[in-house]
Amino acid sequence: MQFTPTSLPGVLLLEPNAFGDERGFFMETYRADQFAQAGIDAAFVQDNHSGSKQGILRGLHYQIRQAQGKLVRVISGEIYDVAVDLRRSSPTLGKWLGIRLSAEDKLQIWVPPGFAHGFYVLSEWAEVLYKATDYYAPEWERCLLWRDPELGVDWPLLAGQDPVLSPKDACGKPLRDAELFD
Repeated sequence: MQFTPTSLPGVLLLEPNAFGDERGFFMETYRADQFAQAGIDAAFVQDNHSGSKQGILRGLHYQIRQAQGKLVRVISGEIYDVAVDLRRSSPTLGKWLGIRLSAEDKLQIWVPPGFAHGFYVLSEWAEVLYKATDYYAPEWERCLLWRDPELGVDWPLLAGQDPVLSPKDACGKPLRDAELFD
């Protein structure tokens, strides 16, 4: 597996080695020893699987306590995946990274604790799997406003349409009002 640093310290792009033939393919998506060598010494405690229609935006979510690191991959379709640095002491506080992930390219992204995370569905349907380093804790969940001009995330919205949001995501807070990580 290849681990590539991104413009946000701690966020890594992962490219598994996929071995394919006329029958299909095989790949390892997680291997503790390789992750530890790449600086990801995380214990995963929860696996999540979501399915979403085209135009759905989920996020930008984070837990201010019980912060979750997330290993994200797409098993069907394509998404635009976004991480936002919310670490108060970070030189990249408030900076974001966006990357297309698809079932076809098999790329994964590691989003460590201290970041908000979300994605927008580009294909007609997408299924996203992610491993988390802590349990979901709704009392600590927070949400950044997806279209906060201070963040300036350049979402690749389809035909200029606003995304479909959950009521919770529609009420996300701008960065200036968000709780940050110490």
